Amino acid sequence: MIRQHETLSGAHFAFTDRWGGVSAAPYDRLNLGGAVGDDPGAVRTNRELAAKSLALDPERVVWMNQVHGRDVAVVEGPWGDGEIPAVDAVVTVRRGLALAVLTADCVPVLLADPAAGIVAAAHAGRPGMIAGIVPAAVEAMIVLGAEPARITARTGPAVCGRCYEVPAAMRDEVAAAVPEAWSETSWSTPAVDVTAGVHAQLAALGVMDRRHCGVCTLESEDHYSYRRDRTTGRLAGYVWLDR
Repeated sequence: MIRQHETLSGAHFAFTDRWGGVSAAPYDRLNLGGAVGDDPGAVRTNRELAAKSLALDPERVVWMNQVHGRDVAVVEGPWGDGEIPAVDAVVTVRRGLALAVLTADCVPVLLADPAAGIVAAAHAGRPGMIAGIVPAAVEAMIVLGAEPARITARTGPAVCGRCYEVPAAMRDEVAAAVPEAWSETSWSTPAVDVTAGVHAQLAALGVMDRRHCGVCTLESEDHYSYRRDRTTGRLAGYVWLDR
């Protein structure tokens, strides 16, 4: 269920795999995405199971309506009964409030400056990386008092640069914006490495404490992959600070 959970100076970073939930095929089992066609009741149960496995209150987890853009929301609590805004990053200074990001090949980015008491979660697919969602999230943290040199960044399961095949023109477009994302598949065709691009963006901002989990979603049967399966579930990354 929880593939990785790291605690550092009171900041928690966690990533799920696809196991331990109640969803039926093709979403089996721990689908946490509410907009992929799965039974809403199963998704609610899965979100409760995942949160409780992390000792979190399921009602105190902030989700996003992700649209591959660069908009960031600063949040003080869950959205309640209101409409979830279309954003690809959320930032908070509220201790104990967990921020969640959904992915199934895109890069989940978790950020924390424990000294400043600020955390952020961002959804970085190819379009979002080009648009600058990760720099936008870091900038929002800085406005609240974070310092890049103190920020810890963790990126979770995502399709790797040796598997993310794209047309040559698309690779050129991506590389023009983020050169470090240029890649080639293991079968020698054009590719994009979004994780490498995100880490390069973070490094350029002065974020030195960066780590990737090392999992390629397309290669791993333990993780959801949209490129591999099309109709499938969503993984989640969670970040929060101790109260």
